[in-house]
Amino acid sequence: MTAELVRGQNHPLPDTRLELRVSAGHPVVAGATLGDDRGQVAGAEWIAHPGAPVRPGVEVPAGAAAEHRIAVDLAALPDTVHRISLLLALPQGAGGPARFGTAAAPFVCVADPAGAAVATYTITGLDRESAVVAVELYRRQGVWKVRAVGQGYEGGLAALLADQGAPAAADLAAAVLATVAPAPLPETAPAPLPETASTPLPGTAAADVTVTASVSPSESATDASTTISYTHPSRRPVPGPAAPGPGAVPPPPSESPVAPAQSRPAPVAGDATGWTMDERLYNQVWGMFEDLARTVAAYRSARDFADHRLDRAIDQVLADPSTRVGGAGDAARAEARATHEELMSRAQEVLDRDLAQLTAESEVVEPALPAAYARWDNPVWHAYRTPEEPPMAVRLGDLHVPERTGLRIPFLVRLPLERGLWVDSGPGRTSAAGLLDDTELRRLALDSAVAHTARLLAAHPAGSLTVHVLDPAGSGAAAFAPLAETGVLAGPPARGAAGVTAVLAQLTERVDLLQMAVRGDASEDLPPGFDLSRQLLVVHDFPHGFDDRAVTRLRYLADEGPSVGVHLLMVADRSDADAYGPVLDPLWRSLLRLTPVPDDHLADPWVGHAWTYEPPTVPPGSAVLWQVLGQIAEARRRNLG
Repeated sequence: MTAELVRGQNHPLPDTRLELRVSAGHPVVAGATLGDDRGQVAGAEWIAHPGAPVRPGVEVPAGAAAEHRIAVDLAALPDTVHRISLLLALPQGAGGPARFGTAAAPFVCVADPAGAAVATYTITGLDRESAVVAVELYRRQGVWKVRAVGQGYEGGLAALLADQGAPAAADLAAAVLATVAPAPLPETAPAPLPETASTPLPGTAAADVTVTASVSPSESATDASTTISYTHPSRRPVPGPAAPGPGAVPPPPSESPVAPAQSRPAPVAGDATGWTMDERLYNQVWGMFEDLARTVAAYRSARDFADHRLDRAIDQVLADPSTRVGGAGDAARAEARATHEELMSRAQEVLDRDLAQLTAESEVVEPALPAAYARWDNPVWHAYRTPEEPPMAVRLGDLHVPERTGLRIPFLVRLPLERGLWVDSGPGRTSAAGLLDDTELRRLALDSAVAHTARLLAAHPAGSLTVHVLDPAGSGAAAFAPLAETGVLAGPPARGAAGVTAVLAQLTERVDLLQMAVRGDASEDLPPGFDLSRQLLVVHDFPHGFDDRAVTRLRYLADEGPSVGVHLLMVADRSDADAYGPVLDPLWRSLLRLTPVPDDHLADPWVGHAWTYEPPTVPPGSAVLWQVLGQIAEARRRNLG
């Protein structure tokens, strides 16, 4: 049972002993990096390359060649290693291609100890790149999987290693490539490698190194032409002399690549790396986001390929006079449609498998989340107490994709905030916003801002976040009632031009003082009794009630405030500020836009699709918001007392 992967797709691994087989049709350098839970490489001793081919759990070839076999023993890896990245690089000055785009695309096969292919991946779409991360083996909830990556680097091996956090990446890359370069002149000494092949990972004794023996060269990899490929046909490389012609359709596999449900482990909340349970849950939520992004990207890529393949097959039938009409043409069209249906079915089957696993994980993780990460309807809020230390992040809503709208991934934002927040009170692009009038949208936006403010307060220790509110016209009095009446604000919401000016002047002066103290390393020179708590300014109805000087101060707080603990939360419709022209464009770009209704505005440059953001809502009739704010106010009074 072989899974033919497309970029971003993953597949479970059946064994801890594996062999990665590379076929490129031209000499390449093969190596492997051992990464932590974030994929980062701590040092040169975490990299297997021709000059240091043996590392704990992995062995790579000692030279450049058109074909490679890399032995892997996942059980022999240190506990700190969560990811193995297979890297390929073009040797320099060897007379071969200078970039992958001018040569046959590399083909990777992951094989089990018996030599049977588990998964294959053809790396397509490369152009000017001279180094590429082909695949990665990664640990997820205690289970190892393979993921098709295909990330190329125009900057070569140095850029690849730098992207993974390797120190002195340029020097290391030069040393690695020097070991496979053409023989130097006798008087020229080769560049030294940063370390020897026997150097173990930190904390790992050399005697503990165990590497799987390579499969003998007589054992051949499964031919890629025996399985249906999701890869674009015009970019698929020729795997060997017996490769099918351009019009050939490979036969379907006899078995589905979808793993049986019983082989998947039961999800466990907090089954991720981290020192505390909050850190482990944060990392697990981030892993769920990554898995969903890659799964959907692979599904969309597979469907696009199936549609393209059907169009190409129909075009070929119509272009050939002998098959344009008659029984032969009908048979060819029927065969093309059958293949298209099978490809679409396989893509859907893989998507359903992965989404079912993620849904099961979400059902386990969601009830176990702490208050800062939980939805407002989570019972954890009924036992809320102000924390002693702030958490890693705070939940500001949910994310989902159209393929499974019921699968919600918590939208967690790290603390302290690196940028301000903007709750957009104007009409969005979704049908939900189009069904509401301006008054209702503004009300929902303000309610969302109050809920965000309550969450930020609840995530901080008592008294460590001070909240100011600007409500120039007083139109937000009803919405701000939970904040004002429980006593969690620094003072009543500021009204009128004078109130706006006073609060902005106070916070601007605060930013100036803290910046001078930080730059001069003179925090002891701050005025006696200076409040060192973080500050949150909630701005309603901008730009109404703001003169030019107030607008300038607001922009200053948005740009300079976060670095010294002064944060901004604006409730505004961008179109209301059109009178200022482009002068406010930097302000909007510096803020994280949130919406009071579901909207697919959060772009994901990683896999190229948009996520639908859904704001956090307090259940109708629930008093949880008042209860939480009451707890915060009581804790604050105890601290002051």
